[in-house]
Amino acid sequence: MHRHHNGLKTAALLGLLTALILAIGYWVGGSGGLVFAVVLSLALNAGTYFFSDRLALRSMGAQPVSEAEFPALYEIVRELATDAGQPMPRLYVSPAMQPNAFATGRDPAHAAVAVTVGITRILDRRELRGVINHELSHVYNRDILISSVAGALAGIITMFAQLAIFLPLGGSDDDDGPNPASLLLMLILGPLAASVIQLAISRNREFQADASGATLTRDPLALASALEKIHYGAQRTPLPAEGQLASSAHLMIDNPLRSGGIAGLFSTHPPMEERVRRLHQLAAVTGTRR
Repeated sequence: MHRHHNGLKTAALLGLLTALILAIGYWVGGSGGLVFAVVLSLALNAGTYFFSDRLALRSMGAQPVSEAEFPALYEIVRELATDAGQPMPRLYVSPAMQPNAFATGRDPAHAAVAVTVGITRILDRRELRGVINHELSHVYNRDILISSVAGALAGIITMFAQLAIFLPLGGSDDDDGPNPASLLLMLILGPLAASVIQLAISRNREFQADASGATLTRDPLALASALEKIHYGAQRTPLPAEGQLASSAHLMIDNPLRSGGIAGLFSTHPPMEERVRRLHQLAAVTGTRR
């Protein structure tokens, strides 16, 4: 029921974003401009979708590791993948000392799970198992697909905002060009609307991965404990918000970048306190104990 409810919310958000695209496209350039922007944006984001795993892994400097190097990690991942009836994902380790983890790949057959050196040093086996199952849940729930679709739609809205600089709004024949006030509104609200909806989808998916991952391991408190440790470590050692890392931050189990202030309003991750609270609530309902 919980997953079904989240699916409906995601569908509604994507529908709203699509409706915004149609309205803005007609406003800016008519049907011709809309078709051009849709085709171009979807083509660009399709490339991002198929190569998202390489981009994310490169952003964290993650390298493939063998079972001889990380036997405990391989054992945990193999056990969880077998329990879920899914193929074994590729395993990577990032040299970053900040505790964090992420999964990427468009489907289970192309999945990769990466952890940082930092996370292996602060989590025990039980907590690491909870984190890995959270990340595998993102793959099994097709979250990478949802994120890519949302990114494509958001990209179209942003593109229309950029086109508004050159085109008269609403196909007007007025030689004076677009109304400055309307143009300013378009340039501000277009990308803002796309970003807010995309962030809402991302936050929704984090809650769902927490719940489904904790349910599969039957140990919500282990994940809650791991999240608290990861959040404390990530806040103490934030990574620079630049390059590919900035565009891949939403994949991490916790925000790897410096947060707070206005930036916190546009975080791709829900508040850690709320995530931990929900996991404790799940543990109470299922009767799970430490």
